[in-house]
Amino acid sequence: MRAAVTVKHKRRIAIGFFIIALAMIALAFRVAWIQIVKAEEYTQKAIVQQTKDTVIDPDRGIIYDRNGKELATSTTCYNVWVRPAQFTADKTEEEIHGMAAALAELVGKEAETVFKIVTKESAMESVAKYLDKETASAIRKLKYPGLEIAEGTQRYYPLGNFASQVLGSVNLENAGRSGLELEYDQYLSGISGRWVKNIDISGNELVEGTEEYHAAQDGLNIVTTLDETIQYYVEKALQEGMEKTGAKRIMCLVMDPESGDILASAVTPGFDPNNATAVAEEDKEAYSEMNNDEQLAYLYSKWRNPVVSDTYEPGSTFKLITAASALEEKAISTTETFSCNSRITVAGVTLHCWSNRNHGTQTIREAVGNSCNPVLAKVAAKMGKKTFYDYLDLFGITAKTGIDYPGEAGSIVQSLSNVGPVELATIGYGQGISVTPIELLTAINALGNDGVLMQPRYVKALTDGDGNIVEEYEPVTVRKVVSSKTASEMCEIMEYVVSEGGGGNAKVTGYRIGGKTGTANKVENGFYGDNYYSSFVGMAPMDDPQVSILVVVDSPKGSYYGSIVAAPIAKSIFTDLLRYMDITPEYTEAEKAAIEGNYTVVPDVVGKEFSEAVGMIGGKELKYSRPDSAKDDDNFTVVAQYPKAGTKVKKNSVVYIYEE
Repeated sequence: MRAAVTVKHKRRIAIGFFIIALAMIALAFRVAWIQIVKAEEYTQKAIVQQTKDTVIDPDRGIIYDRNGKELATSTTCYNVWVRPAQFTADKTEEEIHGMAAALAELVGKEAETVFKIVTKESAMESVAKYLDKETASAIRKLKYPGLEIAEGTQRYYPLGNFASQVLGSVNLENAGRSGLELEYDQYLSGISGRWVKNIDISGNELVEGTEEYHAAQDGLNIVTTLDETIQYYVEKALQEGMEKTGAKRIMCLVMDPESGDILASAVTPGFDPNNATAVAEEDKEAYSEMNNDEQLAYLYSKWRNPVVSDTYEPGSTFKLITAASALEEKAISTTETFSCNSRITVAGVTLHCWSNRNHGTQTIREAVGNSCNPVLAKVAAKMGKKTFYDYLDLFGITAKTGIDYPGEAGSIVQSLSNVGPVELATIGYGQGISVTPIELLTAINALGNDGVLMQPRYVKALTDGDGNIVEEYEPVTVRKVVSSKTASEMCEIMEYVVSEGGGGNAKVTGYRIGGKTGTANKVENGFYGDNYYSSFVGMAPMDDPQVSILVVVDSPKGSYYGSIVAAPIAKSIFTDLLRYMDITPEYTEAEKAAIEGNYTVVPDVVGKEFSEAVGMIGGKELKYSRPDSAKDDDNFTVVAQYPKAGTKVKKNSVVYIYEE
C-alpha cells in the first residue's frame, strides 16, 4: 500500500525545486558572466596559457680589428625560464622552497629571490640568463616541472683585458653599455626573432595548433681601425712603464696622420669586459661601503676612455702648436733669434723657464728643442691673443673632434675676453689650457700630414654576416691648417728635438723620429699640486710620417719629466711597430760605423739641465748615473761629466754626470 504524500512532503519538494531553480538561474548568470561579460579577459588568459612565445636572440655583431681579427664576438649560452603554475602544482610551500633553493644554488642567486620568481602569477618568468653548458645540464637533471632551458647568445671578448676601454662592454640584456659597444649598438644589436606555438598544460606542442616562426636578424659587424699587433705592443710598453714609474695610469694613442685612423688606443690599468662589473681586490672593502651612486661612479671610472673623455694640461708638447701658428702667421721666422735669461716678466708678473739656467740666444728650433718657456711666451705675444686663438680654432683645440665614440669631452680654454698678457704667455708654453689627448694628437698630426687636419676615427666599415661591406666610412678631411712649408719646418724642428734635444730617449737608431716632451703640474681640487702629467708626442719617419704617438703618464712617482718618464715608453713602441710596419731603417754614415763597431759617441751635456741631459745621453744609446747627492732630485744643472764629450765608447756604457 503506497503512502500518501502529505502536505509536509509537498512543501519540501517545492522548496527543493525552488532551490535547484535558483541554483540553475545563478549558474546560468555565472556562465553568461564568464562567456559574455568576461569573455575577452578569459580568452586572453587561455591564449597566454596555451601559447608559448619564445624570444630568439640575434647574434650580436662581431667587432674586428683592421685585419679581420676578432676583438669581440658572441658565444652560445643558456637561459632558464619557469612556468610558475606548473612548477608549483600540487606542492606544499615547504617543497617549493626546497626546489627554489636547489635551483638558486645552480644559477648563483639567493634562494628567496628564486622563490619569488617561481611563485609569481604569470605564464612564464625568466630565472637566469647566460649560463654555461655544464650549469644548464645540471639544471636539466633536477627534472623540475615547468622549467625550460633555451639557447641564447652571450658577448665574449677572446682577448680579455685588451683595448677594453675602446671596445667597452654590454649589460645583462646584451645591449651596449660603454665604448664602441654603446656607440654602434644600433648596428651591432640586431633584431630579436619569435617562435609562437600552441601548447598543452604540460608544455607540449599541440598537433593541430598554430605556429609562427620569425627568424632573428643578426647584428652587423664593425671593422675598427685598430691593429691588434700594434695594440699589443702599446699595452706591453704601458705595462712595463707602470712598473717602472709607479704611475696612477698611463694613456697612449697611436694614429695614422694621413687618414686619422687610430691604430692603437690604450689605458692602463684596464678591465676585463667579460666581467665588467668585477671589483678590484684592493677596492672590495671600500666598494661594499659605497651607496648605489658611488658604486656606479666607481664602475664608470673603470669603463671610461680618458684619451677621449678626460682633459689634461699638455705642458711643453703644446709648444709645437704655438710655434707652428707663429710660423704660419709669419710672426716669426726660422732664422729669427730670441734671448732667454731663465725668466720673463709679463705685465709685472715673473714667469720662469722650466730650468733655472740661461738658454741664451736661440732660434725657434733651438727654443723648442730646449723647451724654453720665455721664448714661447714671447712668440705667443708677437701673434697677439686674437690671432693665436684663431689658430687654436683651426687646429681644432677649441672644439670636439667629432670622433665616433661616446662621451667625448671638450677642451677647457679661457674665453678670449678673459685672456690678458700673462694668460697668453702661459698658454703659449702649454699651461692654463686643458685638452683631451685625442684633440692634441689630432692637431699635431696635421703637421705630419702636409698641414691638413683629419678627423680621428675608431671604425672604418660595417659588414654583414657574409663579410660583405654594408657601409664604408671614408677618412674625413677637416681643413687645411697650415701651409706645406710650415708643416715641413715643424717636422724638421720635431726631428731636431729627438736627434739633438731633450727628446733623445725616444730615438730609435736608423729611423728619423721627431717629437716633443712635456711636463705639467696636475690640477687637483682646483689647485696645482705635487703630481704631474709627463708626456711625449712624436712621429716617424719624419720625411714621410706614417705613424704618430702620444704617451701621457699620470702622476709618476720619483722622476716626473717627460724626457725621463714618457719618452722611453714611446721608444719601446716605436722600436716594435716600425719594424712591424716594415719601414726600412736608413742609417747615417756615423750610425753605420757605430753599428759595425758597436760604439757610440758621448754627447756634451755639461751646462744642461738634468732631464735634458738624460734625453741626450739616451739618444746616443748610453746609460747614465746621477750623483748620490741628487738621487731624489731632478732639478739640477750638470757641471761635469765622465767620459768627456766626443769620447767613443761601447753602446750601453754609463755616462757619469755631476752637480755642484
